[in-house]
Amino acid sequence: MPRICEFYGIIVSMYRSDHAPPHFHVRYGEYKAVYTIAPVGIIKGRLPKRAHGLIVEWAGRRQADLKGNWARAQRHDDPQRIPPLD
Repeated sequence: MPRICEFYGIIVSMYRSDHAPPHFHVRYGEYKAVYTIAPVGIIKGRLPKRAHGLIVEWAGRRQADLKGNWARAQRHDDPQRIPPLD
């Protein structure tokens, strides 16, 4: 699964040709979760409260990048890297 971003020990990835709804995968230590892109929300798994908050903030700022990556993934192209939180 291609990594699209890493920050504060959080790893964000996106599969090529993954199923709808548009989403991304997050790992943080032993925690795993799946988040929808728009609106940003958790649909599976869980993260600690602080990591969840960081992901929501990051994804909110990077909506256009995430949507572009989803479109690339649906065409079976590798998603591009997205900058982390500042």
